[in-house]
Amino acid sequence: MATQTLAERTETLRPTGLSPLLTTAQLMARYGVSNWTVNQWVQRGCPIEPTAFRGRRFDPEAVRRWMAAQAEQIGA
Repeated sequence: MATQTLAERTETLRPTGLSPLLTTAQLMARYGVSNWTVNQWVQRGCPIEPTAFRGRRFDPEAVRRWMAAQAEQIGA
């Protein structure tokens, strides 16, 4: 099975109403930040999706909304 990009997975899941979840490493790559930064975001309330296994997963749209809300608070 070929590995799909995030955009391809998003399109595959769109009809179901679901979105692919990101690992910490994927979130780090997407925003160009370190693991330390992601940990700080989580401590400040960045949403994490529940999983049936160890590790964290992030809904990219929920993280985007959280980051936008954080930016609004800083700008207010």
